[in-house]
Amino acid sequence: MDALIAVVQGLPMTLLLTLSAFAIGIVGAVPVSLALTSPFAPLRWLARLLVDLIRGVPIIVWLFLLKFGIHFGAFKFSPISAAIVGLGVVSVAYLAEIYRGGIQAVPRGQLEASKALGLSGGVTFFGVVIPQAFRIVSPSIATYLVGLLKDSSIASTIIVAEMVFQSQSYARQHPTVEGILPYVIVGIIYIALSLPVAYLSRRLDARMRKAVFA
Repeated sequence: MDALIAVVQGLPMTLLLTLSAFAIGIVGAVPVSLALTSPFAPLRWLARLLVDLIRGVPIIVWLFLLKFGIHFGAFKFSPISAAIVGLGVVSVAYLAEIYRGGIQAVPRGQLEASKALGLSGGVTFFGVVIPQAFRIVSPSIATYLVGLLKDSSIASTIIVAEMVFQSQSYARQHPTVEGILPYVIVGIIYIALSLPVAYLSRRLDARMRKAVFA
């Protein structure tokens, strides 16, 4: 029971990190994905460089850089803010790639048909391309959210009291077989949180496919 209490105390922080970083990624990835698909080559190359740089560095390195490497006068990131910003920036890069893939996967014939109908560029993009791209990428977005939930555990390395950090604290106080118990509980909670997301993603994808082919 003590192990369960210790783990559950870190659950709100795990959810805060995951949902905050995911929200940053969902919004921030939009302009980056537009830059990645821009016909203006320098902008496209710059966005590609930025995304590859962010994705090429391990998350733990970004968290340490934000927490211990950035100081502006009296300002410095707290552990929680460093974790949210770090995970959020990484989410922007990964979700931008997902968005880009969805946008480019829309059949070119759709764009040609919209042009033939005299639709403006804005109407074509937001009324034709985006709805189809969202249907294509929704499973990938859900998969990334599940991965982000697990990646939030990396915040324990900069002393953010999420579930893994709480498990480590409990294990240090109980250096016996009992110290393994909180890790088992954490694994069960991660599974319990991930399964509904995966289920809802499949349901959403099935409904959108049904609507398309109806």
